[in-house]
Amino acid sequence: MKDRFATMFPGEPAVREIVWDSEYAAEYPGRVYSVDTEDHYFAVTVVDYSDAEAIHWARSNTTEADSPLSYNYWRIDIIASVAYAATQFRRRGGTVTYDAWHHIDRVPGHQLQITNSDGSRTYAGIYLHDNRLYIIEATVAQGTPPPGMFQQGLRFLDEQGRRIRYSWGENNELIRETRESVISE
Repeated sequence: MKDRFATMFPGEPAVREIVWDSEYAAEYPGRVYSVDTEDHYFAVTVVDYSDAEAIHWARSNTTEADSPLSYNYWRIDIIASVAYAATQFRRRGGTVTYDAWHHIDRVPGHQLQITNSDGSRTYAGIYLHDNRLYIIEATVAQGTPPPGMFQQGLRFLDEQGRRIRYSWGENNELIRETRESVISE
């Protein structure tokens, strides 16, 4: 899969290209994979930060902070992308009922649960892996069970489609492991 992930959608997702406006006003390419029904919305947004440095240098709205003698904000744009995406969910409104660090296969990220004004619930997970930002979002109708299989089913894949997982090293560093089974599209 081009965006190197797998998950369990409740149907065949539609795919659309997007432009992601970052915290530092850079525009990154991305894709949204989504299934939208009458009562539910499931989506995985993947933002590609692999060309972050070139994208930042090409901006027309650069600042002195982007000069070679200064701190390069393209790096911060990547590192801070999880926090920035979480802030975007909080700004939508509703009541945040869960807001905490999380991981999938030890890829660090953040999870949010929000009760929306109409009583529906949004469950979001945000993870940064290999210069790609993965935003998982599921909104379900009031009284509907949480979308646990979708939310927890995200898998990160290598370029051959094999599942990636990390283990802890002696000094709490993450050690990348690749599972031999290939997950197809």
